[in-house]
Amino acid sequence: MSLERKLKIALDESRLLILGAQVLFGFQFNGIFQELFEELPRASQVLACAGLLLTMLTVGLLIAPSMQHRIVEQGQGSPKVLALATLFAEAALLPLAIALALDVFLAMERVAGASFGINSAGTFFAVAIMCWYALEVLLKRRRQPVTTEKPKAIPLETQVDQLLTEARVIIPGAQALLGFQLTVTFMHAFQQLPTEAKWAHAAALCCVGLAVILLMAPASLHRISFGGEDDPEFVKIGSAFVVAAPIPLALGIAPDTYVAAGRALQSELGAALIALAAIAVLGGLWYGYPLWRRKASAKISRRP
Repeated sequence: MSLERKLKIALDESRLLILGAQVLFGFQFNGIFQELFEELPRASQVLACAGLLLTMLTVGLLIAPSMQHRIVEQGQGSPKVLALATLFAEAALLPLAIALALDVFLAMERVAGASFGINSAGTFFAVAIMCWYALEVLLKRRRQPVTTEKPKAIPLETQVDQLLTEARVIIPGAQALLGFQLTVTFMHAFQQLPTEAKWAHAAALCCVGLAVILLMAPASLHRISFGGEDDPEFVKIGSAFVVAAPIPLALGIAPDTYVAAGRALQSELGAALIALAAIAVLGGLWYGYPLWRRKASAKISRRP
């Protein structure tokens, strides 16, 4: 199988994984602002906040390979991106499994009490680990080794396909958050928030809305300006949109993490620290690490 084909499959798999995380991401933000959330035991409220952070980490890990591909490799084929996509997908599944278990516990606790919630959460976590990790270990000997094929220029049509796929990888996280942001303003709990929290949410809404606009731009550009034809200029412009979009997305996630964590933890300091950690983690995964790799690669290429 060619490197281009392997990379395309890896991006499609990341897209599939992030679509699953999207459901949890939207639920976790919305759940914290539901009226009955205040009736949950204190421990359950903290677990809800933990689940939100774990899903955010999952989304960050799944988007990271696309940023590596755009920033470091300039959209060209590279076994490093393929290896990174595999590594980050493996890493992303663990926080997702834990977040799923926490959300199942919160839901089932409301149905039949804490004991039933714990048993249900444990079952879901065990099944997830079996399907996502244990089966992989059992079949690992059959897996083909990571390709050692050297980086090379890939066909224009493949570049266009991968660019649009990467936009589709990133946009589900923004969709889930934007849906929450728009609906939460009509909730009674939102009206009870401090004024600064409301403005933080408003700023976050604008940032995520901008991210969605930027991520949709390549599709409209390709269809309207280029008539759906492959063109190097489209790849250049579209890549700029895809690279730029996670900036407002991260800037939107952090303030709403602050708002949600503040409501869940009832601690302004704790919420602020969590928001700072969120922007640091997302910024590092999406820009810090790729830019460091790009700088390191440039130094290596300049060596005689």
